[in-house]
Amino acid sequence: MDNLLETKKINNPLSGEITIPPDKSISHRSLIFGALTKGKIKIKNLSLGADCLSTLKIFEKLGVKYAWLNERDLISDSSNGFIENTHLTFDCGNSGTTTRLLMGMLAGLNLTSNLIGDKSLSKRPMKRVIEPLELMGAKITSNENKLPIKIEGRKLKGIEYFSKIPSAQVKSCLMLAGLNAEGETVLYENVLSRNHSEIMLEYLGANIQTGQDEKGFFVKIKKSSLIPKDLEVVGDISSAAFFMVAGAIVPNSKILIKNVGINPTRSGILDIFKQAKINFELKNERFISNEKVADILVSYTKEIKPFTIEGALIPRLIDEIPILAVLAACAKGQSIIKDAKDLRNKESDRIKTIVEAFKEFDVDIVEKEDGFIINGKDKISKNVTLETFLDHRLAMSYFVLSLINEKTTKIKGFDCINTSFPEFLNLVKSLGYNG
Repeated sequence: MDNLLETKKINNPLSGEITIPPDKSISHRSLIFGALTKGKIKIKNLSLGADCLSTLKIFEKLGVKYAWLNERDLISDSSNGFIENTHLTFDCGNSGTTTRLLMGMLAGLNLTSNLIGDKSLSKRPMKRVIEPLELMGAKITSNENKLPIKIEGRKLKGIEYFSKIPSAQVKSCLMLAGLNAEGETVLYENVLSRNHSEIMLEYLGANIQTGQDEKGFFVKIKKSSLIPKDLEVVGDISSAAFFMVAGAIVPNSKILIKNVGINPTRSGILDIFKQAKINFELKNERFISNEKVADILVSYTKEIKPFTIEGALIPRLIDEIPILAVLAACAKGQSIIKDAKDLRNKESDRIKTIVEAFKEFDVDIVEKEDGFIINGKDKISKNVTLETFLDHRLAMSYFVLSLINEKTTKIKGFDCINTSFPEFLNLVKSLGYNG
């Protein structure tokens, strides 16, 4: 794929059915919790994204054996446990999930670990996990709360901790530490963050309790041995989102997206589709490895209503905000996205970059500190050249908007999508795109 993608308006509907790639969050957790079962299990439909492969390579270094059955399924064998009493360096690549989750696990192992990453990851803050781990007794040396990080494994003790910013990575890190700590580890959040770890730990038989009381949403976990059980990864709703919006805005389109995870902590986009009066329905609802799944049928919607994204909705759709901004640009009226300041700390400052790109399209958009206000328009007709800043979600969102641009759209650095969704263009072509 060329580094510059040039595309024009699609003159036919997008139609057909697709199966989108596996969920990366669940793939990471399948590798991590699967290895902690200390047994032999099958993991089906694993994401092959670079981030998940970083996690897999680290566990190979720890002594886990993997046998591929085909390009998506493998056998994970951790029957012999992890390597101990040594000093290992683990390269986390570009993966913040790998880094933060494994810090919780490594802090309680009989092992000294050095965690390193690429240039981008090495700039990302790790204080939000270092702080609670040190309260549990972890010994961590860092570069001003950034990588490289040294962890000298030792016995941990359970704590009660209130997470200031709801975060699935912080929560999962502490659960992994709590699995091997003395006493009970309790984490509170005022808004429930993604709960894939809790679901998988319950499925694998951990001593875990979840709920809500006067202090907020809680997870309580005690030292546990996990039961070896096969795991299957469901489709990623963050990837499905691009096709959901494309189906809604490209005239006369009708797309069936199969095997999509609709976990309530991740499916905020469905709430927005209801607000916007998009023509969609959930079919074949079911559970796979305790995760809720459905096939999503989306049809072209002529009158898209404006919508508001705020408050408790934000953690449930933070990754989908760039593509939902595209939906807002096509709505009849004013849509508001607020309480989303964390967008400024993603692969790029997504608030700033979305505002700049939409202004290139002549979309009426106003930047706010924690989001933006978009006044939708009937027609987009502007020759534009856009920067992705190597942000894959921006690249794919701009592509979807280009499908209804009457003039030419050029997207620089479009190949950044290869790190997360290399199948994207082929799937769009399978639905009728021939650009």
